[in-house]
Amino acid sequence: MDLYSIMPVRDRVRSLEWFGVFFGRDADVVIGEEYLWQVGENAWVVVDDREVRAARVGGTMITLGVTGLDDILARLAAYGIAHEPVETYGNGVRHVEILDPDGNSLSLAEAPGQ
Repeated sequence: MDLYSIMPVRDRVRSLEWFGVFFGRDADVVIGEEYLWQVGENAWVVVDDREVRAARVGGTMITLGVTGLDDILARLAAYGIAHEPVETYGNGVRHVEILDPDGNSLSLAEAPGQ
C-alpha cells in the first residue's frame, strides 16, 4: 500500500520554497502540477495548489516520525520557520507541531532514544 498525503496550498512558489526548507531538499518528483516529497518507502507528501484543492487549504494534519528532532528544529529555525513548544509524552515521545504558510499542520514525533 502507498500513502499520498495531499497538502493543499495557495501559493505554489512560496510553498515549494517552504517545503524545500522543511524537508531539506527540493521535491523528489513532479507529476503535472503536483510536487512530491518521498517521506518513507511508500509514503509521499504532495504539495498541490490547483483550484480543485482550494477549499481544503490549511486543513491538513500529518505527523512524521523522525530521528534527530533537535537538529531538524535548529535547521528550520535558521530559515525562520517557527514551531510550537516541544512536548514530551508520558511514553517519552517528543512531539512538535509546525504550521506551513497556509496553516497546514506538519507534526514531528521522535521516539525515545532517537
